[in-house]
Amino acid sequence: MQALMQDRPLLISSLIEHAATFHPGTEIVTKTVEGPTHRTHYHGLHGRSKQLANVLKTLGVAFQDRIGTLAWNTYRHYELYFGVSGSGAILHTVNPRLFPEQLIYIINHAEDRVLFFDLSFAEMVKQLAPHLETVKSFVVMTDREHMPAIDLPNLYCYEELMDAASDDYQWPQFDERTASSLCYTSGTTGNPKGVLYSHRSTVLHSLAQVAPDGFGLSSRTTMMPIVPMFHANAWGAPYSAPMAGAKLVLPGPHMDGESLYKLMKEEKVTSSIGVPTVWLMLFQYVDSNPEASLEELSLNDVGVGGSAPPIAMIERFRQSGIDMIQAWGMTETSPLGVVNKPLPKHDSLSPEEMAKLITKAGRGVWGVELKIVNDDGERLPWDGKTPGHVYVRGPWVASGYYREGESKLDSEGFFPTGDIGAIDPDGFLELVDRSKDIIKSGGEWISSIELENTAVSHPQVAEAAVIGIAHPTWQERPLLIAVLKNNATIGKDELMAFLEGHVAKWWLPDDILFVQELPHTATGKLLKSKLREEYGGFRPTIID
Repeated sequence: MQALMQDRPLLISSLIEHAATFHPGTEIVTKTVEGPTHRTHYHGLHGRSKQLANVLKTLGVAFQDRIGTLAWNTYRHYELYFGVSGSGAILHTVNPRLFPEQLIYIINHAEDRVLFFDLSFAEMVKQLAPHLETVKSFVVMTDREHMPAIDLPNLYCYEELMDAASDDYQWPQFDERTASSLCYTSGTTGNPKGVLYSHRSTVLHSLAQVAPDGFGLSSRTTMMPIVPMFHANAWGAPYSAPMAGAKLVLPGPHMDGESLYKLMKEEKVTSSIGVPTVWLMLFQYVDSNPEASLEELSLNDVGVGGSAPPIAMIERFRQSGIDMIQAWGMTETSPLGVVNKPLPKHDSLSPEEMAKLITKAGRGVWGVELKIVNDDGERLPWDGKTPGHVYVRGPWVASGYYREGESKLDSEGFFPTGDIGAIDPDGFLELVDRSKDIIKSGGEWISSIELENTAVSHPQVAEAAVIGIAHPTWQERPLLIAVLKNNATIGKDELMAFLEGHVAKWWLPDDILFVQELPHTATGKLLKSKLREEYGGFRPTIID
C-alpha cells in the first residue's frame, strides 16, 4: 500500500526559497574582495540567484553543464550556489590553492563550460586559460570599476551581466537525484578525484547538520564559515544556514587572525567552523594584542575538522566558555560523518575523562552508518580498543568518483575511508591514523596522530608531524618533525622527556627534527607524502 503523502523533490532551490519566505530580513554579511563590507539578506539573495539563473541562460548554459568557480566565501559566490544548482546545472567549486597543473586537470576533467572567478585570481586564470579545453566564457566576479586589465576570450563582468538580467525566474522541478555540485578531493597522491553530489544528498545532509546533535543551527545562530566554500562546500554551511534561517558572515579572502577576530566581534558571531590552523591564527592574534580576548567574542561554539585538534586547543576554548565541537568526515561524505556531542551519561565524567572523550572524532549522525574491519574485511567489535579500517554508508556518502565508472563500495555497500579507527560501545569513533600513515612497529600499530597531538600539547611546539622510517629490527619506527613557536628554547632531549611522560615508551620517536615549516595540502592538511619523500631515508642518531 502506498502512503497518501505529497511527493515533492528535495531540491537545493527549496532552501533559498524557504529562507526568503520565512527569514527574508536575516542578514548575509561579506567582507568583500574589494575591501568594503557588503550586506544583503535572504530575500535579496533569492532575487539575485534568480537573476544569475537567467545570466546562465544568456551564456548558453544547458541542463547539467558544469560551471566552475575560483572564489572566496562571498555573497557573489553564494549566489552561484543557488543560481547554478537551482537551475539544473552543476556547481563545480575549484580549490585555487592547488598547483596550476592540478587546476588545469580538474577543470578539463569536469569539462566546465563557464568559469567564474574572483579578482584575486585574475592573473592565475590568465595563465590557465590557454590550457582550458572546454571553458567558453570567463566571468570576473566584480563590478565594472574593478575589472582587471586581462586579455581573455569571452570575458564578462559579473555585475554587468546581473544588471541586464531579470529576477523573473521559476525554479525548475526535476528528479532530486540529479547532480547538483562537484568537488574534487585534494589527494596527496595521483590526480584529484571528483565527488558528485545530488540535490537529495545535499538536502538530507543539511537536515543532519541543523539537528542538535549535528551543529545545532537555528534562526538565533550567527554562523561564520571560515572553511572555504571551495572545500567540500564549506562543510555544508551554505545549505544548512538558510534551512535554519541563520545569519551568515562571510570573511572573503580576509583569513588572518586579526581580520577574523574583528569580523567575529563586529557581527556578534555565535558559531564558526574551520580547520585547526585557523584557530591557531586566532590565538596568535589574541596573544599578541592585550586589548583582544576570546571572552569579548559572542562565540558559543566553534566546529573543527580536517585534522584532529590538540587537547590544548579544546581546553583553551572551554576556559573561555566556548565549546569546540570536533567533527569528522571527508569530501566523499559531503562531508559530515560523525560529530562529538557528549551524551547525558557523560555529564558526570571527571575533567580527565571528559578530555579523553572530546578528543575523539565523535558519534555517527543519523544517516551515517559505520563499521570497522580487519585486513580480511571481517567486522571488529565496538569496544573502543580494537582498531580497524573505517567504512561508511549513507544517503550522502559517495559510491564512486566522477567519470571513473566502477563503484568503490564493498559487498555491503560501504565506502572505504582510508582511515584506521576504533569505535567504543557508545558509538564514538576514535581515529588512530590514516591507513597509509600508521606506523607498524614490530607487528604493533603506533598512531602518528596521537604522537603529533602529544607533541603539540607542549607549550613551545607550534606544529608537529610523525612519519615512519625503516628500522632493521622493528620494520618501522616513528620520526617526529616539529616546528617550534617563536622564542622557543626547548631542545630534543627536553621534548623527548615530555613525550616520555605521556605515551608508552615503545611509542617514543627514534629521533626528533626541528624545521622552520611543514608542508601542507591545499586544504591545510599535513602533506606526509612529501615528508616521507624528504625524510624517508633518514637514519636516527638516538636508537634505543
